Amino acid sequence: MSELAVITGTTHGIGRVTSRELARAGKTVVMLCRDLAAASAVRAEILRQVPRATVEVVRCDLASLASVREAAATVRRDYPRLGLLVNNAGMVSTRRRTSVDGFELTFATNHLGPFLLTALLSDHLDKTARIIMVASRIHYRGRLDLAAVKDVRARYRSTAAYAQSKLANVLHTFALARRLAGTDISVNCLHPGVVATNLLPRWLRVIKPLITRVMFDAERGARTTVHLALDPSVAGITGRYFDEYQSPRDAAPLANDVELQESLWNMSAKWTRAPP
Repeated sequence: MSELAVITGTTHGIGRVTSRELARAGKTVVMLCRDLAAASAVRAEILRQVPRATVEVVRCDLASLASVREAAATVRRDYPRLGLLVNNAGMVSTRRRTSVDGFELTFATNHLGPFLLTALLSDHLDKTARIIMVASRIHYRGRLDLAAVKDVRARYRSTAAYAQSKLANVLHTFALARRLAGTDISVNCLHPGVVATNLLPRWLRVIKPLITRVMFDAERGARTTVHLALDPSVAGITGRYFDEYQSPRDAAPLANDVELQESLWNMSAKWTRAPP
């Protein structure tokens, strides 16, 4: 496997820990982040802890399809084939907001941006690459309403928007795994647990009771992502959903609906103008 790892959402929480652990394992880590100053501080922190690490920063705002395209072009131009792509970044807006491209912001950031990024890097992957989607247990509560993604008048509830975006992550994982069948590239998704930090945002405090009674620190919360990224035992496993204890679990019935997977894929490809 190539030693290059690309990861989104590294300025706090499990993304920060995952980046450090990938660097500690000898990966060249390319952090895709919207906030370059915050990302540079994380890079400096990792280099203090892992002095021989190679950690670089590329600007990427997942809520902007143009920014995603620019970031993917930079990765393709400046770096060799990826051995690891970790779609880690996630957010939810407490009120309905619209991305620069006209999509509901939570869905745009959590699904459409990662969908396009993955598509643009798909032919820049090493032949045994691993793709990891950080989803959530809340996907079990998710319902897919694609019409509402572009309807500014649609009813908005932050927990429902977040659950929909996380269901989309799992649907995307399974659809991509089917498309990669017959190759040695794997794609899996996970629930990391709910991570308690001093920066725990209000929206996560709101949905936390819907997900779990147990809260992890960032070190513990990153464990499943790191396991899927590095552990030899998961080589060859693809199209699975893992829980916060590194165990494969059945995803929600909706996530296993192939027709729904294809509807989401086709609309996402249309909206993002992703390469086939």
